[in-house]
Amino acid sequence: MKMKTTFIHGGISHDEATGSVNVPIHQTTTYKQDKVGVHKGFEYSRTGNPTRLALEKLIADMENGVRGLAFGSGSAGTHTIFSLFSKGDHIIVGDDVYGGTYRLINKVLKRLGLTFTVVDTSNLDAVKPAITENTRAIFLETPTNPLLKVTDIEGVAKIAKEKNLITIVDNTFATPYHQRPLDLGADIVLHSASKYLGGHSDVVAGLVVTNREDLADELSFLQNAIGGILGPQDSWLVQRGIKTLGLRMDAHESNAKKIVEFLSQHDKVEKVYYPGLASHPGHLTAKKQTSGFGGMVSFELTEGLSAKTFVESLSLITLAESLGAVESLVEIPALMTHGSIPVEDRLKSGIKDELIRLSVGIEDSEDLLEDLSKAFLNL
Repeated sequence: MKMKTTFIHGGISHDEATGSVNVPIHQTTTYKQDKVGVHKGFEYSRTGNPTRLALEKLIADMENGVRGLAFGSGSAGTHTIFSLFSKGDHIIVGDDVYGGTYRLINKVLKRLGLTFTVVDTSNLDAVKPAITENTRAIFLETPTNPLLKVTDIEGVAKIAKEKNLITIVDNTFATPYHQRPLDLGADIVLHSASKYLGGHSDVVAGLVVTNREDLADELSFLQNAIGGILGPQDSWLVQRGIKTLGLRMDAHESNAKKIVEFLSQHDKVEKVYYPGLASHPGHLTAKKQTSGFGGMVSFELTEGLSAKTFVESLSLITLAESLGAVESLVEIPALMTHGSIPVEDRLKSGIKDELIRLSVGIEDSEDLLEDLSKAFLNL
């Protein structure tokens, strides 16, 4: 099936018992057993729920994996993945990752004895020297948050396989519509499904997929043992959102390209970050491994201009954290999503005070451009 068809008909897409074209919400804690240990495939909803299973099978189909797992948030999925490793294990992590991932690593996982080396994974020459005898995995985002760096997934996976390492890719920005990391050699894919997959700012969820049966078994055990699972109502909402993912991503990208053109020509904009620009350092890699450039745009105002004044001057575009929704959302990484990162680390990674991240929605592009234009007048 083509991707837009898979989004609608993949996984478990209807109810065999009633013919319902939507999977029911199984709002239940436990399941009747005919005899001790004899049941219909479900015992307790932390371990498995039919609505959650439908979503898990769907994301596995979307990413060409053997198993999908649904969590209460992207951070819960990330934590569960890192729980594959033990005290003393070393993990290479990209230098431009979601602030919540940075917080999890530095405030939680390091206390438990995991060790990390931060590397610009978009530079393959920097990855291999970071590998030590204790390295177990490489964790990366592509495109990254918020600087939209692009990493050659196939190149990193090749390096990882030579050393028997696990390659983990956060695919939240690109989505399976544009990029499928497992097909490029990755072992595990992660999504904050609160973003493009849900798509409507009405659900918090995380999804994890692997194409290795051994990792699938380990992750399933950890999902049940740790318990950060996604509830049936939210599982249903994510599955519903996915049905229109292809249509929405086309609209996001169409609007983003018009906004990028506008920003690139504005005299109050110092730099625009968007993989679709030919001037972007990762443009050729993005063209090679993705079918589109998405709806995320970051840009820097001219030094000294106030990002806070700009975003607070917008009226149609909503000032809010998160991304990937039908409505356009804007934020200042230095003060919001990446505010937990120490200033020196933030500036070293390139996240300046003037940086603004824009999640382009599916509104009429003329309205979005008018809103941006008016905000620039206040600078």
